[in-house]
Amino acid sequence: MQNIRNIAVFAHVDAGKTSVTEQLLFHSKTIRKLGSVANGDTQTDTLEVEKQRGITVHSSVLSFFWKNTKINLIDTPGHIDFSSETQKAFLAIDAAIVIVSAVEGIQAQTEHLINLLREAKKPFLIFINKIDRVGADIFAIIDELENDLHLPTFLMHAIENEATNEVSIQQNWSQETVLDHLLVEKIVAQDDELLAAFFEAKTLPFDTLDKTLAALTKEHVLTPVYIGSAKYALGITTLLDGIANYLPPPAITSNELSGIIFKTYHLKDGKWLAVRLFSGLIKTRTRIHNASQDIVEKVAFIKSIDLNNAKIRDEIQAGEIALIKGLEQAKPGDYIGAQTNELHFRSLSKPLLSVQIIPDSASETTRLVDALTILNNEDPDLAFYYLKEEQEFHIKIHGEIQKEILQSMLLSRFNLAVTFSKPTVIYKETPTIASEGFVRYWMPKPCWAIMTFKIEPLETGMGVQYQSIVGVNDVKRQYQNDVQKMIPKALQQGVLGWEVDDLSITLIQGEDHEIHTKSNDFAIATPMGIMDGLTKSKNTLLEPILSFKIKTTHTFIGAIQSELVRLRAKIVLSEAQGDKVIIRGEIPLATSLDFPIKLNALTSGKAKLTLQFLNYQKCDIALGKTREYKGISPLDTAKYILKARKALS
Repeated sequence: MQNIRNIAVFAHVDAGKTSVTEQLLFHSKTIRKLGSVANGDTQTDTLEVEKQRGITVHSSVLSFFWKNTKINLIDTPGHIDFSSETQKAFLAIDAAIVIVSAVEGIQAQTEHLINLLREAKKPFLIFINKIDRVGADIFAIIDELENDLHLPTFLMHAIENEATNEVSIQQNWSQETVLDHLLVEKIVAQDDELLAAFFEAKTLPFDTLDKTLAALTKEHVLTPVYIGSAKYALGITTLLDGIANYLPPPAITSNELSGIIFKTYHLKDGKWLAVRLFSGLIKTRTRIHNASQDIVEKVAFIKSIDLNNAKIRDEIQAGEIALIKGLEQAKPGDYIGAQTNELHFRSLSKPLLSVQIIPDSASETTRLVDALTILNNEDPDLAFYYLKEEQEFHIKIHGEIQKEILQSMLLSRFNLAVTFSKPTVIYKETPTIASEGFVRYWMPKPCWAIMTFKIEPLETGMGVQYQSIVGVNDVKRQYQNDVQKMIPKALQQGVLGWEVDDLSITLIQGEDHEIHTKSNDFAIATPMGIMDGLTKSKNTLLEPILSFKIKTTHTFIGAIQSELVRLRAKIVLSEAQGDKVIIRGEIPLATSLDFPIKLNALTSGKAKLTLQFLNYQKCDIALGKTREYKGISPLDTAKYILKARKALS
């Protein structure tokens, strides 16, 4: 395990992430010929749409060796619209490389990723790419990392002729030479024993200092920063050394089976799943427990992810990443064996927009269902659903780029031509007063389920809470279990047409019948009782709110603040930082969809904007959007019962 590194490569779009990955593979002699994004022949961007657009859409996982270290690498999408892929990869790794463009600097996605890596306690290296480009300024980036992100850096290279084709680099830190002795002071300042020894001798063994640097990197006390150019292959071998020397091997804490599925591949021979095993052992032909879905499935085959030597294996050991086949119901994000709380962290992003997909030909409905089912299995965040009554296809997306890519992917992979509706912001709704919902489901017989629910509003962000105070003598335990399982489905749409959140539901009365109650009666009755209560609870909207950070010059402050007020934004903090001003606050998604474009025009491109999802907050109905109930509402009891009993065509 000491010779394995499970890492991901993260970057903002266009930082050169895929090109750096290609150089890592080439310099490790894993591939004989360099591919390029321009030619569409890189090892990790294999989808047709990735080759055409020159951006990474899906994460790719591969394995290679550098010296005596096996590196399992996940190349992730850089665009925020495909962050669900990045988020799944996050859970499978021990460490990361963050790639930054020397010209564009720390972009919004990069800052968010760095913060999440620190929050998740996953060490990382930074590689500043494109140092040959006009406008490159590595010391401006170092300053931003140190002062804006409060990230203590350790610069591994010196540079000459920056921002030119003649750029060159030299190692600041190596066994042969230490060019910058301030780096030694950065290390010894973090260790009392080393500091005392340094003041006594003024020189310390490089090996001792280097091992201390590795420990400090693991604890996020110092972050090694490499510089280079994928175009000219500068800095690649030292980055490979850095992966092996400063990023940690897997930590095995128990023998209990625990792992995560983070990627689905639909290949010619069927469905394969990429799995990271944290502890335990998986062998072929064994049955394993899916903790997320509470199901058990049998592993049929195991295959390695070695780029040049992928082969069928008998087992996966703790600390490894491999492909498995046979788990037909499993999907990305599912935990295998024991699910540990240590693996959870704040979401990278979440889809906040909904679109309807319209096939160009009505005869393609069945094929479109099949295609969207496959895509939804690869990315469950799409949350694809088909409304049979309205004959509508809907999915959730992050933004316009994702919509365009999906359209291209449906055409190239499945030969399906589609168009999309204009994206709709995904609101939620919540009760404002307490109410009671009643249902008497006893006709047409045979059936019997009588219930009263108490519905109470909760504080924003508290989610859904459910309990029952009804005894098993009134409603049998199996029927009460049916009620509890049905609550999430009953709350998918409320009286305003949106998912209902931030409420407490209590089953306060109930009655079954020894003869007439059938196994599914209480499940059928639950949405009717809940919806009855929601009609009396005076629901209001919850709208998605983004946090923002704007960095600009004093010149544009007045214009920016006026625009923010117009967009219903709330400014939380405004502070000077040298000749710059940083404005932080909150803004509704609904008013800010084109804010990046407006801000760019307002400041002639001289403002830097970071946006990320914050939470849902209450919103006046007049400022949001309600919608009609999709499908057959439980309030339309006659039709709803017929449909629930599968008596409605």
